[in-house]
Amino acid sequence: MIAFDTNLLVRLLVDDAPAQADVAEALLASHTVFIPKTVLMETEWVLRKSYRKTREQINQFFVELLDTENAVIEDHETVASALQWYRLGADFADALHLAACGKTTLYTFDQQFCKAARALGIAPEIRLLKA
Repeated sequence: MIAFDTNLLVRLLVDDAPAQADVAEALLASHTVFIPKTVLMETEWVLRKSYRKTREQINQFFVELLDTENAVIEDHETVASALQWYRLGADFADALHLAACGKTTLYTFDQQFCKAARALGIAPEIRLLKA
């Protein structure tokens, strides 16, 4: 098994450096590839901020990655839950933080934290604090 860093995942989607994209694709095709949650979080940020990819494009890329047979996503179920909330409008990092908490109540000052998921009753308990 090998592991991917953020820049390999980015190359797979944006293909802005064809030689590097080819290397990343070949590695993914020929190895079992471990992808840490932290790499996914950074990848979402890079794709959104540097490449101006849409939420839909990023979500589709991550969903396809989750379904890739030889990609091993750290804490697959947590990432799948986070993607569900991300599709509803949550910040990806916030959704990943919340999903990682499991059944533990998350406390935050952020009134917008996974708001749509909370409204639908599909997020774990969140306590909104006021200063």
